[in-house]
Amino acid sequence: MTAAIRTKLSAMMFLEFFIWGSWFVTLGTFLGSNLKASGAESGAVFSTQSWGAIVAPFIVGLIADRYFNAEKILGILHIAGALLMYQLYNAANISVFYPYVLGYMILFMPTLALVNSVSFNQIGDPEKEFSSIRIWGTIGWIAAGLLISYIFHWDSKQDTENGLLKNTFLMAGIASLVLGLFSFTLPKTPPKIDSSEKVTISDVLGLDALRLLKDKNFLIFFISSILICIPLAFYYQNANLFLSNIGVDNPTGKMTIGQVSEVLFLLFIPVFFSRFGFKKTILVGMLAWAIRYALFAYGNSTNLSFMLIIGIALHGVCYDFFFVSGQIYTDSKAGEKYKSSAQGLITLATYGVGMLIGFAVAGMITDTYKVADGTIDWKMVWIIPAGIAAVVFLLFAFLFNDKSKSEIKIADVI
Repeated sequence: MTAAIRTKLSAMMFLEFFIWGSWFVTLGTFLGSNLKASGAESGAVFSTQSWGAIVAPFIVGLIADRYFNAEKILGILHIAGALLMYQLYNAANISVFYPYVLGYMILFMPTLALVNSVSFNQIGDPEKEFSSIRIWGTIGWIAAGLLISYIFHWDSKQDTENGLLKNTFLMAGIASLVLGLFSFTLPKTPPKIDSSEKVTISDVLGLDALRLLKDKNFLIFFISSILICIPLAFYYQNANLFLSNIGVDNPTGKMTIGQVSEVLFLLFIPVFFSRFGFKKTILVGMLAWAIRYALFAYGNSTNLSFMLIIGIALHGVCYDFFFVSGQIYTDSKAGEKYKSSAQGLITLATYGVGMLIGFAVAGMITDTYKVADGTIDWKMVWIIPAGIAAVVFLLFAFLFNDKSKSEIKIADVI
């Protein structure tokens, strides 16, 4: 791979996640402050990510992999996404906003797979080369948060009250248009499957991997993966709104600590996984969710602000130790024949079904603990997902009994 191609792929990853980080982190705050959305309405908006994740395999599996070059579909989706972002920027109420955000997420979620396809098609040794390209995506997400908080100050108390958070959609739309046009200059990535070859819905959704559920331990892991996504949804939906409401300065910028943590803790997984095995690794991830939300419940923006920062910094443990370890475990159990379908099934279960349930529950809980003056009892909003994570932790600890340790290399997870 030439330096020019590496630079293009890195720029593609940067823009892909810059777009997502530009608006998704502050979405909960925008919905509450600009559109006066209820918890249930916010939950419905956030659940569009899950609907996008459910639809994505059809776009990639039935269209991108069969008829058109991946980079061309990537370009078309992002240009269309830029137009939808402009509509979100102009939306005056939740009823206008919802159909546009649903359409956008249905278009955006497939691009996460497409940027990987374009990258892998150019990489000779994915284990050694992909991480150095993918990390630019995390840098892009961090850059978006830093711009919002420290350059434009759109998430400051005054600018939030003045409605300037809507500018995040304009920034995302501009970046989406840039990536859309840039995509047509990316290396050619032709279809992987002959258009005449029969592809079933089972292939697309990874349903062939359902036979893995006959293994009791994998079934427990599968169910736990869905359940742990319920507390995960609380973070995506409420964290920025919570930090803004209690008076934390530059909340979006501070939340980028979570992405830095994600990169750092990724380096610890191979050592922890090989030394302690899958069960202990994933239990640490589950326990981190409970601890994080307890810190949010009892922290504040003044003398206990360090508790909030620790809670944000735990994102690396929460995400990496559960989701990355889960991907490794799934890979080891699936075998060569079902590797792709098994990963697809877990993605559908977590980002599809699990998050869909989670956003609905998070919205309901937020509405339940909204008091008469419109403020929210954040302590209870965070105690509940902490309790859910603790229950999942205990269930997994007592019911999962797979004693095997998967042998992995550092390159397998970074």
